[in-house]
This record gives sequence, C-alpha cells and structure tokens, in this order.
Amino acid sequence: MNQSLPKPLLITSWILQVIVAFILGQTLFFKLTGAPETVALFEVLGAEPMGRIATAIAELVCVVLLLVPKTSVLGAIGSVGVISGAIMAHLTKLGVSIDPVALGNENLAPLEGPSLFIMAVIVFISSLVIITIRRTQIPVIGSKFTSTQHES
Repeated sequence: MNQSLPKPLLITSWILQVIVAFILGQTLFFKLTGAPETVALFEVLGAEPMGRIATAIAELVCVVLLLVPKTSVLGAIGSVGVISGAIMAHLTKLGVSIDPVALGNENLAPLEGPSLFIMAVIVFISSLVIITIRRTQIPVIGSKFTSTQHES
C-alpha cells in the first residue's frame, strides 16, 4: 500500500500540488479578509457571508492536506469538490468571463474577465492528475489500483 512513486511522477505530483495549493491559498486569503470583490462575488451567488467563509475553510483544509505527503491525495480529492462548486457558479450565475456591469455590481471590477474561471479549471485538472498519480494512496480503495494489472 505504501508504494513509492517513480521519480518523474513524484516530481509532477509535487509541482501540481504546489500549484493547486498556491491558487487555493491565494483565493482563500481574499475570502478570509473579506476583500470587497470577494464579498461582491458571494453576494451575486447569494452566499455571503457564510458561503464565503465555509469555502475559505474548505480551501484551507485542502491546502494543508495537499502539502502533507501522507494526505496529499485527500487534499486533491477535496480540491476537486471545492473547485467543482466554483466552476458550477461560473457556468450558471457568474459567467466564464465575469462582467461587473451585467452582474450589477461595480465591486466586481477587479475580477473582470475569465481569469478566475481559468484558475478554477487549472485547479480541477491538476487535482485530477494528482489523484491519478497517487491513486494507490486513496484510503480504502487505493489498494485496488496496484500495478499487478500490468503482468499480462
């Protein structure tokens, strides 16, 4: 169960873990400090302040889990969950490219454009790659993914 990964996969996983942790860490800072643009974003979603605070706490947990070797796959799984909510918010209420005028809130001006959506997609895809690389480390089901299938 505690198999070591080939070095290229280990390096790839760590690079992606740091990228995901950085993106989530950066956005959770704005959520926890109540930055006006973040408050405006959650107002559009109808989830201010509880949704903003709960999302920040979930992101903080994911960041910590991603940066601890034994729990990194759990952090990636959590990141997929958290970021799926963000992607759905973009696809349903915010738009892929945030338009402060269309959303009726000038406080969204610093977030204008597709950059938040692009970062969400990067987190989503990177987290899926981490899960794939570290699939044998998933609690309960990870042992089902051992490399014994390649013997035929």
